[in-house]
Amino acid sequence: MLPYWVTGAAAGIVSLHLIQKLLFPYFWHELIYLLKVIKFGLTIEIYRLRGRIFTVLDRFVKQAERQPHKPFIVYEGDVHTYQDVDRRSNRVARVFLQQGALKKGDTVALLMSNEPDFIHVWFGVAKLGCVVAFLNFNVRSRSLLHSISNCEPKILIVGEDMLGTLEEILPSLQKDIGVWVMTKDCTLPSVNTLLDKLEAASEDCVPVNLRSANNLKSSVLYIFTSGTTGLPKAAVISHLQILKGAAGLWAFGATADDTVYITLPLYHSAASVLGIAGCIKLGATCVLRKKFSASQFWSDCKKYNVTVIQYIGELCRYLCNQPVLFFPFDLIKYDFKKDEPIRNRHGWCEKVKKGEAGLLISKVNAKNPFFGYAGNKKHTEKKLLCEVFKKGDIYFNTGDLMVQDQENFLYFLDRIGDTYRWKGENVATTEVSDVIGMLDFIQEANVYGVPVPDHEGKVGMVSVTLKPNKSLDLEQMYEQVVTYLPGYACPLFLRLQETMEMTGTFKQQKFRLVREGFNPSAITDPLYFLYSSKKSYVPLTKELHDKILSGQLKL
Repeated sequence: MLPYWVTGAAAGIVSLHLIQKLLFPYFWHELIYLLKVIKFGLTIEIYRLRGRIFTVLDRFVKQAERQPHKPFIVYEGDVHTYQDVDRRSNRVARVFLQQGALKKGDTVALLMSNEPDFIHVWFGVAKLGCVVAFLNFNVRSRSLLHSISNCEPKILIVGEDMLGTLEEILPSLQKDIGVWVMTKDCTLPSVNTLLDKLEAASEDCVPVNLRSANNLKSSVLYIFTSGTTGLPKAAVISHLQILKGAAGLWAFGATADDTVYITLPLYHSAASVLGIAGCIKLGATCVLRKKFSASQFWSDCKKYNVTVIQYIGELCRYLCNQPVLFFPFDLIKYDFKKDEPIRNRHGWCEKVKKGEAGLLISKVNAKNPFFGYAGNKKHTEKKLLCEVFKKGDIYFNTGDLMVQDQENFLYFLDRIGDTYRWKGENVATTEVSDVIGMLDFIQEANVYGVPVPDHEGKVGMVSVTLKPNKSLDLEQMYEQVVTYLPGYACPLFLRLQETMEMTGTFKQQKFRLVREGFNPSAITDPLYFLYSSKKSYVPLTKELHDKILSGQLKL
């Protein structure tokens, strides 16, 4: 017979295990994650003390030496090993080194869609110590020119499938920006070709000192975001931030044996920083797709033995599992009508209860810095909330409304301010309004997002008033939006009003318009729908409305 203390201890252990399972079901997962975060923090501190950063690019070069024949990028059935990517990126670096076109610290703007050469060019110019600006290839005309001038590049590199976009902006592009295209020949004036020069370039490594970094806060990427107002802004991504992003997959248990499926555009930080850089950290394989395809998604996963899939919503889970000691966040009460955080009679913001929608904010401190937007102090300041819970504190305003459930998981709800999210992209309503307002028959344009059943995010809708003695030209309206706006930003619904309703603070009224939606049976104003096959806006009938709601007509 066992002694009483043995049976008592066993009973205690079982009881503790049951209590842990019941009250703290994610304890061991969070403990493992916490230990990894501590390890990562120590690594960063060693970099700081040593004065030499082992960058993501350095790690890639080491992976190419350690496992040269392992697949790094799988694209449309073609396999590009770590060695393949390393050597081709060396060719890119050699071309610009030989041409004398770039030096350490210069900025290179990249206008390319998802393809292996995006990564070859990115790594190639990074090996010369250049900062790389990822341009949104959906953006056109004025917005694209603004993005390019905003990051002040020495050269612009354009993918072959972006030549049409380049041709549109070339006459207005700054003359001191060198333009290179990923083709062997080009008829556009003052444009250099890159593919023909790559074939003749050496695969030898360029000097390591060209890419060496000794400051965690120095810039390495510019990634554009629509923000909450106006034209796209270049968010500064430092070595510290890209190291953090690259550690994401590793921190959550991915290994070198995993195959990561990336369908997001590489200009997006989720694809480039978390995805590509994350694979480099692991030494894993990435399956890269030109663009997202719902019909091919699971077929690709099966075909390539994908073990990790990536999409924007996963970011919520990352935030949820991060210990408040290291990456703090809060959800605060938000006034939807005034479009600002709610403050109590003492002037402080208040946290929401679980299950309630709140604005996601993150505390800014030495361990969680915000480096702002390139060349625009005003936009940087607008993203910061001061004296939120106490005097002197500063928080980053993500612009996202979230809900936290009883198990502490976070769910995206909506965007705030003058933006809405559609097809995974933030749409700045002021930018869309400006484009529509250029039409000579438009008096005012009020752009907003409306929910559609069984669709994520909100679809664009615009309410317009006409100038006196002018009529609405639906075909010209269609041509204007599809020419000057990316596809995801084109308003699919149009509402014609006699007068534009304003708020008490003289802003355009959006709250009521969003609530009323696009139902022709409930709205007396004329409604129209952007019908791509007819190349025009057409009257939104009840029959058309029903087809949209039932899913017969895809948006």
